[in-house]
Amino acid sequence: MGGSALLSRARAATPTTITPDEALAKLKAGNQKFIDAPQLCELDIAKQRKGVAGGQSPWATILTCADSRVSPELVFGGAGLGELFVARNAGNMADTATLGTIEYGAEHLGSPLIVVLGHQRCGAVAAACEVVEKHTKLPGSIGPMVEAIVPAAQAVMGKPGDFVDNAVRENARRTAAKIVSSSAIVEELVHAGKVKVVYARYDLDSGVVEFLS
Repeated sequence: MGGSALLSRARAATPTTITPDEALAKLKAGNQKFIDAPQLCELDIAKQRKGVAGGQSPWATILTCADSRVSPELVFGGAGLGELFVARNAGNMADTATLGTIEYGAEHLGSPLIVVLGHQRCGAVAAACEVVEKHTKLPGSIGPMVEAIVPAAQAVMGKPGDFVDNAVRENARRTAAKIVSSSAIVEELVHAGKVKVVYARYDLDSGVVEFLS
């Protein structure tokens, strides 16, 4: 069976008709619910599972950190099964596997919005800042992983404000830009007005997601 047939079978559900701006508004409203009334974020999982078992049509793609305190489905108001297409790694970086995941969500699943979500006190970003400030050598595969964040840390070093938090914002900005510049698929969808790419910062203390673009 050819690759296109496999992708078609995996897609199954009809793509969402939600526009990029509508998807962004839904995320903002969901985050407000998470802050104001988190008890309303409970889900009827069994019913939702049956509804999406045959296919998915997520209305937003979220690239965020692997940090256990950052759960997009909860942060955005208890989004249910089949609503968010999520990719996670330490430092929310757009490596090859992640870019492929994002392209699949945008092109094959019809997800109209891509959000790069950094967060307060990110350990991976803090490590990159330490590499820049103290020339720290990190063990194993952590070193090469953090190396990809170092340019963001270098760009904001010495600027007013908290070094790590400035780097979190800059890293999210650069990752969002890289998604468009490194993916011809995403770039074409953005130019056609079918997809929007934005970046944001999640505050661990308050629960607020600040959209920065």
